[in-house]
Amino acid sequence: MAELIYPWAKAFHIIAVISWMAGMLYMPRLFVYHCTATVGSKQSETFKIMERRLYKAIMTPAMLAAWAAGLYIAWDRGFLMDGWFHGKLAAVVLMTVIHLMMGRYVRDFAADRNTRSHKFYRIINEVPTLLMIAAVILVVIKP
Repeated sequence: MAELIYPWAKAFHIIAVISWMAGMLYMPRLFVYHCTATVGSKQSETFKIMERRLYKAIMTPAMLAAWAAGLYIAWDRGFLMDGWFHGKLAAVVLMTVIHLMMGRYVRDFAADRNTRSHKFYRIINEVPTLLMIAAVILVVIKP
């Protein structure tokens, strides 16, 4: 039975990771543009809606699905004790921390309390990319 489930779990995991990463890469760009919008303007209010929907309807469900499928695969394939898996898990934990930070930034913008510059969000935009590269290399190369 596990051999029938594994390819579906793997496909589900890949789809979830792609969806999560799309949001993780797009959200900071929204923040960059939101920084330049005047508080209370139509543009600012539109960014608030976009950020909330991206975070709640796409990023968070995708993150939870990626975690669930990934942990199932790790357990099913016996990866839990492998060194490369520990590295990948560390990258995913850090990605989750960044995800939660973005949730805080979404709430800050929604309440018109953003105190960070567009430069800050440009830098934050690079962190998920670096973590993704690390995770992919660890999974594919398994050093």
